[in-house]
Amino acid sequence: MWAFIDNVKVSLVETVDFLKNPEQTTKFIGTVLNIIFILIITKLSLKIMYSIINKFFDTQKSLKLKVSISRMETMKGLTNSIVKYIVYFIAFTSIIKIFGVEIAPLIATAGIGGLALGFGAQNLVKDIITGFFILFEEQFSVGDYVGIDDISGTVEEMTLRVTKIRDFNGDLHIIPNGEITRVTNKSNGKMRAMVDISITHEEDIDNTIKILNEVSEEIKKESSSIIEGPTVLGVTGLLDSEVVLTVVAKTIPMEQWAVERLMRKKFKEAFNKYGIKVPYPKRVFIDNKK
Repeated sequence: MWAFIDNVKVSLVETVDFLKNPEQTTKFIGTVLNIIFILIITKLSLKIMYSIINKFFDTQKSLKLKVSISRMETMKGLTNSIVKYIVYFIAFTSIIKIFGVEIAPLIATAGIGGLALGFGAQNLVKDIITGFFILFEEQFSVGDYVGIDDISGTVEEMTLRVTKIRDFNGDLHIIPNGEITRVTNKSNGKMRAMVDISITHEEDIDNTIKILNEVSEEIKKESSSIIEGPTVLGVTGLLDSEVVLTVVAKTIPMEQWAVERLMRKKFKEAFNKYGIKVPYPKRVFIDNKK
């Protein structure tokens, strides 16, 4: 206990002696001000660079070039990430120069410490390299609905090191790029919308198929999300109490669920209009007393 108090006293005395020396005090204040100035410049530089990059890519999107908007968003995120690391590196080197540490000797000795650093930063390097391969191979882009291992959701942001995915519950999953081993892109190409319609065995199948075809033509005219179909495949199932008819359509990415909901609604309205019966559970009570 007394040793701790003595150490505190010594520290206080040294601090007072340091502050009494005008030259050291001036030097200390100047160092602090220089560091604060560098941090302010760093913050302003990042803000300006982000604004320029975002404006550039937004302009490219408005020019309607062949490059997709989602790919532009991905490039914008990666460019912002690269600029951030470069500006932070410049700020770091500027700050350590204030303390009299020269960068050139550090770079010269990088070969000696590179091996140890490599082992410590191998995951970081792996994340960055994987991020570049994902970008240049166009595995997915910002806005795509993807499945990565057991996580599914929309790609919200992609940087050099991580990919951010927002699932339907609103949870944001941050996945290091180096851990991405298998990707299922559910937004690439035509999506399938499939609806199963059940009718009773007593209904006229041919007449029902005719009605479904007529309604399908109306749905195609109503929805701009449909690329092909809807097409009535016919009878795809014979169960104890129902006959199953299947209708499929091809849609633009991420619109298949909306098209399925529209198809179910229109088919149900048509069934009500033409009196087509659908199977439903029935209860029969038998009075054994009679």
